[in-house]
Amino acid sequence: MAVVPDESVRSYFNDAIKEDVLHFEKLPKSGGDRIYFRIVTPSASYIATYNDNIQENETFLYFTSHFTGIQAPVPKIYSVHPGKKMYLQEDFGPVSLLNELEKYGENDYVFNLYKKTLHALAHLQIRGNTHLDYSYCLTAKEFGKQAILSDLLYFKYYFLDTLKIPYDKQKLMDDFEALSNYLTHVEHKYFLYRDFQSRNVIIREGEPHFIDYQGGMKGALQYDVASMLWQARANLSKGWKDSLLEYYMDCVDEILKKSIDRTRFRSQYNGYVLIRLMQVLGAYGYRGLFERKAQFLTAIPLALTNLKWFATNSVIGIALPEYEKILNLIVDDEIIKRFEPIRADKNTPLVVKINSFSYKHPEKLKDESGNGGGFMFDCRGILNPGRFEEYKNFTGRDKSVIDFLEQKTKMPDFLNGVYNVVDLSVEDYIKRGFTSLMISFGCTGGQHRSVYAADTLKRYLMNKYKVKIELNHYEQNIHEKSGF
Repeated sequence: MAVVPDESVRSYFNDAIKEDVLHFEKLPKSGGDRIYFRIVTPSASYIATYNDNIQENETFLYFTSHFTGIQAPVPKIYSVHPGKKMYLQEDFGPVSLLNELEKYGENDYVFNLYKKTLHALAHLQIRGNTHLDYSYCLTAKEFGKQAILSDLLYFKYYFLDTLKIPYDKQKLMDDFEALSNYLTHVEHKYFLYRDFQSRNVIIREGEPHFIDYQGGMKGALQYDVASMLWQARANLSKGWKDSLLEYYMDCVDEILKKSIDRTRFRSQYNGYVLIRLMQVLGAYGYRGLFERKAQFLTAIPLALTNLKWFATNSVIGIALPEYEKILNLIVDDEIIKRFEPIRADKNTPLVVKINSFSYKHPEKLKDESGNGGGFMFDCRGILNPGRFEEYKNFTGRDKSVIDFLEQKTKMPDFLNGVYNVVDLSVEDYIKRGFTSLMISFGCTGGQHRSVYAADTLKRYLMNKYKVKIELNHYEQNIHEKSGF
């Protein structure tokens, strides 16, 4: 990924939009290599996008122009840089459908947001398919047999094979072939969003708006609604899933002006739910088991729980004996327990003492447990924000420093390594009833890198293990306790 100076984006914006800039903010990195900036003027808010992948930019811009023509809820494009590596688009705001679900839970307001979202999806898929030039697609023009097989193999290599469960590989491949053939022959093929989930639906003034559809292609209507309703993090109830699927089919009937075969539609929908669940487990397996990114490992139990319910309660409409045998094996409670972190409770004696300190004053570290001080991680290999004038008067708790460390340094990689090492001891200490574990982060001044690392580890351990924490920022004279 190219590093684009903020000033290059500022300069482009100033040339394109002749207004004073009130606020300029680089947004946290999400998917792909795109870099986003939120720029606020007295009259409007804009999203500036920088991306070296010109083909991806052209696809997004073409799809946006096409969908604007059918009045779909996609952003306006205000300007495209001559080199096509930067463009300015409408800012829908920071609140996603997932944010609203997590804030309010399953209430009438959120249910209606989902209904509006699915109605807009059906409109985008069906009416957006007319005269759409699929030659702009980034990969395949259609989510057909090869794409389905690719998702299934992703699951096989990056999740299933790591479990070391014996199975007949040829029979499984035969089932993969049969399932991909079955799902390829669907009646309704239109525009397929590909990554349709609640994070990519932005809510503004009570209405849904769509982003990140540049991975789209032609495909079955069922895929996108399966992605939305079975998103692991959303964890929608069965009642909501069933009701929203019925509503979506009503929307399809309305737009097509004819009734679809709902029995066949549901059967193939179930097949696409299965494909999506497999693809997600493959992604979690790759990111967690191969790249050792701890946050993806913690998502595996929920994905397996979803799959267990689905395998028990849903009918696909095609016999897949080896596949079904494997599904029953991987959703066994013993398999799920492999990925479930042990959790502390109010009777767990362990206290994890997390510290930040300066290597100029290491004597300030105090280990009152008598265990020798535990882990000590040196953050001085990470680029120091304190070298830059704009960060000198801030700490690792300030947003500008946090953005710098997360987006311009190797701090995320450093902390992923810390998580993998610390997890082993935290789990062992909880099991064995130990009372104390000390983890310290040092940097030059004890102000930026060590403070951020200590705060981030605290959040990680509390979320994953619910363990008691004592946090000490020695140079900042901050001392906090959290937990039961």
